[in-house]
Amino acid sequence: MKYQTGYDSFQYSDYFKTDLPEHWLEKRLGFLAKEERAAFVDGPFGSDLKSSEYKDSGVPLIQLNNIRDSKHLMQNMKFVTEDKKKELIRHLAIPGDVVIAKMADPVARSAIVANDFSEYVIVADCVKMTPDLNSVDLMYLVWSINCDHVRINAELVSTGTTRIRINLGELKKLKIPYPPFEEQQKIANFLDHETAKIDTLIEKQQQLIKLLKEKRQAVISHAVTKGLNPNAPMRESGVEWLGEVPEHWEVKRVRHAFQIDNNLRTPIDRQSRMEMVGDYRYYGPTGILNLIDRYNVDGEYFLLGEDGDHFLKFKEKAMTIHVGGQFNVNNHAHLIKGKGTCSTKWGCLYFEHKDLFPWLIKQGVGRYKLQKTVLSDIPIAVPPASEQECILNGVSKKKLVFARIESRAQSLILTLQERRTALISAAVTGKIDVRNWQAPHKENKEATL
Repeated sequence: MKYQTGYDSFQYSDYFKTDLPEHWLEKRLGFLAKEERAAFVDGPFGSDLKSSEYKDSGVPLIQLNNIRDSKHLMQNMKFVTEDKKKELIRHLAIPGDVVIAKMADPVARSAIVANDFSEYVIVADCVKMTPDLNSVDLMYLVWSINCDHVRINAELVSTGTTRIRINLGELKKLKIPYPPFEEQQKIANFLDHETAKIDTLIEKQQQLIKLLKEKRQAVISHAVTKGLNPNAPMRESGVEWLGEVPEHWEVKRVRHAFQIDNNLRTPIDRQSRMEMVGDYRYYGPTGILNLIDRYNVDGEYFLLGEDGDHFLKFKEKAMTIHVGGQFNVNNHAHLIKGKGTCSTKWGCLYFEHKDLFPWLIKQGVGRYKLQKTVLSDIPIAVPPASEQECILNGVSKKKLVFARIESRAQSLILTLQERRTALISAAVTGKIDVRNWQAPHKENKEATL
């Protein structure tokens, strides 16, 4: 869709470092909140709301992960009791309030509180604003806070190095472009409509990526348990979850198929890693963590994470990696190589397939480990060496196809996200004149993108 390029006359804003329509103003967020107690507050101190007080039901919390892309997301929800809510009544948010994140990524992102529940409690790193709806359109307020020009100013007054944070006082002083009320509504309606179309396309690409990951896992699972020959005679493996395997394959325990050299692992703390940047790769439970200037391993291995939390959190991501040459590995990754007729690469591919959850040992509250003794006893299907190589090559080619399609999808998502960001900033700063814009009654949402 082609849009009007702008208004007749503009004036330069020193604050936003861009032109705004001449009749627009600039307003601080603090002046757009209701004139009442607790209309603009941040969350309670950490000592007033501890994670140990979180529950699985009750009054929901709004945390940083619940604020994203102008939306209040109902994900990874935590709750507190009614009594705890009463203690934190000052930090209550209700549907129609605006919540703002004090911490990146990105800082000062905002959303309208959803109506899924009648009330919420915000946590320490969030801010609740109850806007004066006689002064500002609710949706426009959120769109404007989330535009790049406002976000840049939020980052300029934020503090911190590894993860920046904006405090309540600076948030209140943060300005937004402020057109007349009717224009605010027009801009909000325009952005609601146009970003919904972009979001639909992004969602379709994300679904494609999800399907590709599922297809990739299905290909690997079938290849390492059934092989590539659909006409191969089959037999029962004797392992319930493994089912039938080709008749000429062996079923072995990991300890008989592989050599586990965990004695070569070296614990290295974070500070040491930062000080020892150099020539050789350093591996942890989920891949390369850093580069260091010494090594204690030389050879071909595959690494399998010991930390069960990674298996539970990243089920779609392989927790195994094939390595070779000179490298160092910490004490949270099993160090495994093939022996006999079972190749190291075969083991790496096999553990991309299996869900290791049944073999995780619970250690403490919510902590799981894949212990060496348990790993050693896991069954593995082993074809002849020549067939292993054939399967590895076949799967590698299919994975490459999946990777290319996923790369294109990721690239399109990035382009759409950039378009979305640019559209919001253009509308909120008057670069697009939407005063006469009307939402089409019937329109193919993808036709104009």
